[in-house]
Amino acid sequence: MGNMTKELVVEKETQNKIVNNSSFALKVENLSKIYDSAAGRVVALDKVSFAIKKGEFVSVVGPSGSGKSTVLNLVGALDRPTSGKIYIDGIDIFSLNDSKIATMRNSRIGFIFQSFNLINRTTVQKNVKLPGIIAGMSSDDANSRSIKILEALGIADKKNQKPVNLSGGQQQRVAIARSLINNPSIILADEPTGNLDTKTGDDVFDMLKMLSHKFKRTIIMVTHNPELAESTDRSILLRDGRIEKDVIN
Repeated sequence: MGNMTKELVVEKETQNKIVNNSSFALKVENLSKIYDSAAGRVVALDKVSFAIKKGEFVSVVGPSGSGKSTVLNLVGALDRPTSGKIYIDGIDIFSLNDSKIATMRNSRIGFIFQSFNLINRTTVQKNVKLPGIIAGMSSDDANSRSIKILEALGIADKKNQKPVNLSGGQQQRVAIARSLINNPSIILADEPTGNLDTKTGDDVFDMLKMLSHKFKRTIIMVTHNPELAESTDRSILLRDGRIEKDVIN
């Protein structure tokens, strides 16, 4: 099944679950996540609500254990909330079954990780193409699109190399390219500069900023770096599973 066909199937089967919020890429309503552990009940998120406009670059900050990673995992549909709703492009994603959630995740969400999470046994271009192939993109389309993205990010000359042979900054550019292959509605970046030196980290951050401001990509970035957070459009500060501040920068 082609990527466009999958998109249409998701749209058709979720037409009654779409809310009227066309200016928002993401809406989170009363989101809670509770874990039961040997140490007792842990409230990772407690009725968190926010909305992010299309093309907005938002940083999520807070101390360790504040709920940052939990937010990213839930918005990325890698985990289910205990209660609350998440709408992506107006679709209530957790009203879908697991198969449709997986299709939504692959087609509408791009992921960038601190540790890059690239496959070192294959080439840069194949790493970038992989989510497209999984989504049903033809080989020709995946080849063409991956090269265009790599060219835009300045690393097309590395397409036949293996990620392990690249610098940290180059590997993160590959990860960014991979996140863009399916033209996602939202890009989730988990400490994308955390494993990089200051200059390389600044370069990667500038690239994300360019994707947001020039190409209107919606980006949600978890970071411990206050200077980077202040350079995004908006910062959401979490503490003890709740939003303490939500400020325009």
